[in-house]
Amino acid sequence: MAQRPAAEITSDWPEESREAAQLVVDKYGEPQEATDSYLIWHAPGPWKRMVASKDFDEHLFPAPHNDSVQSVLDYRVPPEKVSDLARFDGSVVVDRTQGEISARCHDEEANNLALNLMHDVATGAKTVEEARAYYAKEFADYRRGEPTPYMEKLRFTAVSDAADPDERILSDEDLAEAQREGERKKG
Repeated sequence: MAQRPAAEITSDWPEESREAAQLVVDKYGEPQEATDSYLIWHAPGPWKRMVASKDFDEHLFPAPHNDSVQSVLDYRVPPEKVSDLARFDGSVVVDRTQGEISARCHDEEANNLALNLMHDVATGAKTVEEARAYYAKEFADYRRGEPTPYMEKLRFTAVSDAADPDERILSDEDLAEAQREGERKKG
């Protein structure tokens, strides 16, 4: 548990980030870790971790809003799909080595929407263009009071063994030879 209450930590945060952080506190309670700039929850709900930050980013897709709450999952993105995900939504971040995917938006519901559509793009169920169009539709439907199934909950299951350490291409001998070449250049 954080030593200081979240409300005290966020009291000098910009209103946009303070409000977004409070939504997480209201749902999941006080964070397990806190600094002057971050509140961190470990394993809240379906997430591996959630992070609320003092700093926020202006995000124009699909309409102007601020991003300051990150929701993280274990998820293996096929390397050939990473550029598609970058084109889909700049707030969706792939960490291939750690096997994590995250979305950073204003609230958990928007992160659900982004990550559900990320999954659709990563699995080929939707193209980037279809995912962007659906994101805009559901974003507007939320304001209309219409059903928003992609915002309600995750529609896929995170995996526990998603890390991808990549493939080694330099052998120990290659490294030793490079070291010897470097020493010869110095000497």
